[in-house]
Amino acid sequence: MSEPITGDVPQAAGESRTIAAQGLANRVVRGVLRTPGLDRLAGRRLITLYVVGRKSGTRYTVPVAYVPHDGALLIGTPARWGRNLRTGEPLEVRLRGRRTTVDVEVLTSREDVVAAYAVMCRENGTFASLNDVRRDDDGTPAPDDLVAAWERGSRAYRLIPR
Repeated sequence: MSEPITGDVPQAAGESRTIAAQGLANRVVRGVLRTPGLDRLAGRRLITLYVVGRKSGTRYTVPVAYVPHDGALLIGTPARWGRNLRTGEPLEVRLRGRRTTVDVEVLTSREDVVAAYAVMCRENGTFASLNDVRRDDDGTPAPDDLVAAWERGSRAYRLIPR
């Protein structure tokens, strides 16, 4: 997916930066994550979340990047769909080709989000770029950029496989 990244205009709190044609890209990624063989390759960095809107009841299928960390999967986003994830409520996901259930822990405090984003940005340069977090030559994320991500409304989530 070599489409240009949008976001030259500063984003409002709660809005995520996306690539052009995000909907099409998401459909392609969801298909790859359901395809035997490809699911294991793409699934090393991507997971599909099956999110239900807490007010609308609308079902969303959301592919996101994850980083394994301390027995859990870390994900992060400033996007509004993340507000539907609740600590203590189980979530259905597709992980490496298999649909499974995870327990959710929502991280919202500055300290927790900055720490989780530091791990995710260190491990995944694309995640860092999409969240406007600069990294130095050894991959260490810029502390001020991590705080800025939190200030823009980013949240982090620990998904604990059952």
